[in-house]
Amino acid sequence: MLTKKAKYGLKAMVYLAGFEPGRTALVTDIATANQIPKKFLDAILGELRNAGFVHSKKGKGGGYTLARSPQDIRVGAVVRVLDGPLAPIQCASRTVYRRCDDCENEARCAVRLLMLEARDAIANVLDNCTLAQMRALGEDHPASALVF
Repeated sequence: MLTKKAKYGLKAMVYLAGFEPGRTALVTDIATANQIPKKFLDAILGELRNAGFVHSKKGKGGGYTLARSPQDIRVGAVVRVLDGPLAPIQCASRTVYRRCDDCENEARCAVRLLMLEARDAIANVLDNCTLAQMRALGEDHPASALVF
């Protein structure tokens, strides 16, 4: 399940994707527009900055801007930074794999095999969607149907 942290991070990134390159947005404005607690958003944007997804600028004209074009940012990468691996269980993870203590035969474990499929399906969707495409989803639907 996507945490609020990742959900809010994606909302902020989609919001920033709507700005011209180099134009900054204040944390307060991002938080207000997306109904995100400002203090929580500060921490999230800090993580996204450390991961190289956003730049921050202090002083007059300061705020946050995307570090790369929205076409170059994959949704899956953002989710992994904020939430960690996409796999529902560790034995299905590609990055933090750990064998289950109670599993006698991992190759025949029905739970693991299904969770591998679930992980691959989620990764396929998120890794093949850019921030620009995600933003376009909201623009292609009536305002009442989909809000970021």
